[in-house]
Amino acid sequence: MADVRMISINITQNIAATPSQISEVLLEHEQLNRFFNADFQLIKKQNEGEIAGGKGAVRQVSMLGIKFKEQIISADNQHISYQIMGNKPVAEHRGDIYFYEDNNTVTPMTQVNYKISCKAPWWLSSFVLGFFIKKDIAQALNKLANNFKSGAV
Repeated sequence: MADVRMISINITQNIAATPSQISEVLLEHEQLNRFFNADFQLIKKQNEGEIAGGKGAVRQVSMLGIKFKEQIISADNQHISYQIMGNKPVAEHRGDIYFYEDNNTVTPMTQVNYKISCKAPWWLSSFVLGFFIKKDIAQALNKLANNFKSGAV
């Protein structure tokens, strides 16, 4: 039987930028509060030989009075993968952000596909938590897209 607490979110956004531009901005951990409703602090740099902010980097996330750590599992210009370290505020959390460049446009255009899976705590409805995570990610991707539209990179 499937775990009813498991949440799976998949959001797509087209952004007027190259995959490398988007990846670079999303790996500037301490600047992510421009897009997400949280504060981020880099507490460990990427592993030696990895791109800036990439594999091995650990950031502390502060949101709604809760602090937790996320670790970058892998990062390049096609994909960023991260996970929450530990089981709070949600268990088995993994985020995967894929970048697909559209070569059929005159100006650079990338389809960003943001996938999150996690398990809601026993005391919180997975439907409610999924709704708020999806809303937050959609809002962040809109802010990210607007950031590139305005040339404020």
